[in-house]
Amino acid sequence: MIRTIWLLLALAPAQAGAFELAFPVQCTLNDTCFIQQYPDHDPGPAATDFTCGPLSYDGHDGTDIAVPTLAAMAAGVAVLAAAPGTVAGVRDGMRDGPPGADVKNRECGNGVLIDHADGWQTQYCHMRQGSIGVRQGDSVAAGSPLGLIGQSGLAEFPHLHLSVRSNGVDVDPFAPGATSCGPTTGGLWADAPPYAAGGIIDIGLASEVPDFDAIKAGLPPADLTTQSPALVVWAHVFGSRAGDSLLLDITGPDGAVITERVALDRTQARLFRAVGRHLRGAGWPAGTYTGTARMLRDGAEIGARQVSLQIGG
Repeated sequence: MIRTIWLLLALAPAQAGAFELAFPVQCTLNDTCFIQQYPDHDPGPAATDFTCGPLSYDGHDGTDIAVPTLAAMAAGVAVLAAAPGTVAGVRDGMRDGPPGADVKNRECGNGVLIDHADGWQTQYCHMRQGSIGVRQGDSVAAGSPLGLIGQSGLAEFPHLHLSVRSNGVDVDPFAPGATSCGPTTGGLWADAPPYAAGGIIDIGLASEVPDFDAIKAGLPPADLTTQSPALVVWAHVFGSRAGDSLLLDITGPDGAVITERVALDRTQARLFRAVGRHLRGAGWPAGTYTGTARMLRDGAEIGARQVSLQIGG
C-alpha cells in the first residue's frame, strides 16, 4: 500500500501535464506501424494491457511499436525523441535478427537512454545496428531523430520498445499511476495514440499459400496471370483473441471468386490465414481482382484491409 501511494504521488504532476510525450516513431499508426504490446497491468502470471485487453505479456514493462515486415525495417523507419532532454547513454553495434546467446544482459539491444526533467527517463530499445545518430551528453528536442527501428537484442520482430520511468519506476504512458487495468483518465501523451485491440497488419494475393516467414519478411506483389494455378488471399494479423474470426474474400471481373469465414481459436500475438480457389476451366478472366480481409470480434469489425491486382489484359 505504501508503494502504491508513493507511486500515485510521484505521478500526480505528470497527469496534470508537467511531462508529455510525443509519438516516438515516424510512421502512421495502424497503417505503416502498429502497437504490438503494451505494459502488463496484471500482478500475477497472466497479462493484460491498460484496457484489460490481451495486448501484453507477463512482466512486459514498455510499449512495443512494430513495423509490418523486415523489408519495412530495411527501408528505414525513424525513432524520435519523445520529449526534450539529455542523452544519458547509447549502445550500438549489436546485430539485427533473431535473438541468440549474445543478447544475455543486453536484451535492449542497440538503444538510447534520455534523461528528462524531474526524474523522468525514456529508453529506446532494439534499434537498427549502425543507425544511432546521437551521443551521450547530446541535448535533444521532442521529435529529434535518434536512429532507426531494428531487431537487435531480445526481439523476435522489428520494433521499438519504449520504456518510460519516473524516479526509476516503470510507468505505463497510457495509464500512469494505474495499479490495475480498466478505465483511465488520460496518459502522458501530448496526442494520445488511438488504441487498436487487434487488426490486419498486411494482406496479399498469391497463386499459392505463402510461407509465414516470407510474409514477415515482406512479400512483393504477386505476378498473377490468367493461367495461375490458384488465386489465394492471405492476411497477416495481430492481437487475435479466441472467438475472433476473419472474413476473407476475392472478387474478380465476374464477381465473387471465394468468400470464407475463418475462426480464430486462440489468443496470439501474430498469425496469418489464407483461403483460395484452384483454377477451373481455361483460365481466369482478365481484369481486376480484389482481396479483402476483415477481422471481427463479438460481431464488430476491428480491422480491415484490401489489395487489388490486374490479371491479363
